[in-house]
Amino acid sequence: MNKLTPFLWFNDQAEEAARFYTAVFKNAKLGEVSPMATSFELEGVGFTAFNGGPRFSFTEAISLYVNCETQGEVDYYWERLGEGGKEQQCGWLKDKFGISWQIIPSLLPKLFSSPDRERANRAVQAMLQMTKIDMAKLQEAYDG
Repeated sequence: MNKLTPFLWFNDQAEEAARFYTAVFKNAKLGEVSPMATSFELEGVGFTAFNGGPRFSFTEAISLYVNCETQGEVDYYWERLGEGGKEQQCGWLKDKFGISWQIIPSLLPKLFSSPDRERANRAVQAMLQMTKIDMAKLQEAYDG
């Protein structure tokens, strides 16, 4: 067992959620499944999904960040994780279980951390107008 493992509290959909996430991510595997909890791994990170009842729900205070190298990856994760969920601003979405995801291209922090603050600000302003991040539009705004 890992030293740290994200523990996700579901009403009664722990196994369904774990199976959904392991179907979305290519580097994923389902672990032990029981009526109370299901373990799974995504991209080398272990998770436990727990059926704890409706006492708690997910908020944007915690999100899962997906670092994407290409627009194709952004599109894939946006579409798959967003199935039955809700799109939000700036590359965020809530999946059908209520978990918040940030689907972010690696280009974004590179543009934002540019020493040329004017160019970086143009990229930020473009991103603020987006739901799903469009890498070409970010680069175009950055380049001016």
